[in-house]
Amino acid sequence: MNWLSQQFELSRGGAAANVRPMEGLRGFAVFLVFIVHFVTLMTPWLEKNSHFSAFTQALHSIGNTGVDVFFVLSGYLIYSSLISRHQPFLRFMSRRVERLYPAFTVVFVIYLLLSYFFPVESKIPAKFSEAFIYLMQNFLLLPGLFPIEPMITVAWSLSYEMFYYLMLPVVIGLLGLRERTPLWRSIFFLTVALATALYCAVNGGPVRLIMFIAGILVYEAMNIPGIPSPHRFFGLLGLAVGLLCMLLPLSGSAGATTKVGVLFMAYFTVCLSCFRHPSSGLARSLSWTPLRWLGNMSYSYYLLHGLALKAGFMVLKAVLPVTSYGPGLFWGLMPLMFAVTLLPTTLLFLLVERPFSLAPRQANSTLSKSTAIGEQPLDPARPRMARYRR
Repeated sequence: MNWLSQQFELSRGGAAANVRPMEGLRGFAVFLVFIVHFVTLMTPWLEKNSHFSAFTQALHSIGNTGVDVFFVLSGYLIYSSLISRHQPFLRFMSRRVERLYPAFTVVFVIYLLLSYFFPVESKIPAKFSEAFIYLMQNFLLLPGLFPIEPMITVAWSLSYEMFYYLMLPVVIGLLGLRERTPLWRSIFFLTVALATALYCAVNGGPVRLIMFIAGILVYEAMNIPGIPSPHRFFGLLGLAVGLLCMLLPLSGSAGATTKVGVLFMAYFTVCLSCFRHPSSGLARSLSWTPLRWLGNMSYSYYLLHGLALKAGFMVLKAVLPVTSYGPGLFWGLMPLMFAVTLLPTTLLFLLVERPFSLAPRQANSTLSKSTAIGEQPLDPARPRMARYRR
């Protein structure tokens, strides 16, 4: 247990009380993403057009909100880092690249090798010039915001993340947001979110980008004394509404925007309630140690769990005929397949993400702050959250 704690307890020594609920929220979010891919791969073994089949599809829809939780937390963490102090743009982006690319590059190479050995499953075009362009597009994290099929299925969200990283420091610098009041900044970002939502409702587009703004507004609300703290009941209600709103019978661009708008308000409420009341029941539940440890390795898990699941179901197909089974197989396989995904993703975290993305950031943070604060905890108003990134 001591070894596990040393490897996965990233918030050790942090002064901000809201770090632990954040870690748990990331763990909860990545489990939702697991459910999406588990249901997709499990569907051939389920009875078609049954009540249970409809239930699993509802689970699939609910699981899709996991990525939105990541966007909210990214919005909060990156904004809090940038708005509190000036950072040279190239230095900031180099840290972002250092955070994202080591684990991503390893998984990218794994997909390349598997595409060679399993050409039937490959998404890479046969023609060399087209294959080169496709691989470069994927390595530069373009699928998602652009109509390009991602080689790594989940990597579409990284294009949203990279867009946010590129645009936020520019917006903060050009508009002088550090010199503005929290209320002024909140009104500005809320206006941007509303304008984006209206445009996407009419014309379509990446409306989920506004979830980053939900995180920005959580940070600002934390620093505006007049903003009331949502009672823990409303935090729990917000979580339920956020999960269930994906089941609303709405379609088209307007329907998708409406769902994201509900998510925006729901997850804003959840985060503000947990961060303002870290001792509440909901925040304590999210601070459950195994959930936080999963959250701390959530980026590695997010990148690689789909591949591990696919391998697990290939083995299942070899030993169990593809025919209709009842709910027992579904519920029995879920914890088993989750365990299957933990081994390779934990290895990716321990061998790549932690030493190449997290350890350098921790060392730099300690070196840069040791003279100013010695061994004292960091100021809760400026928690060292920048390194706790997915």
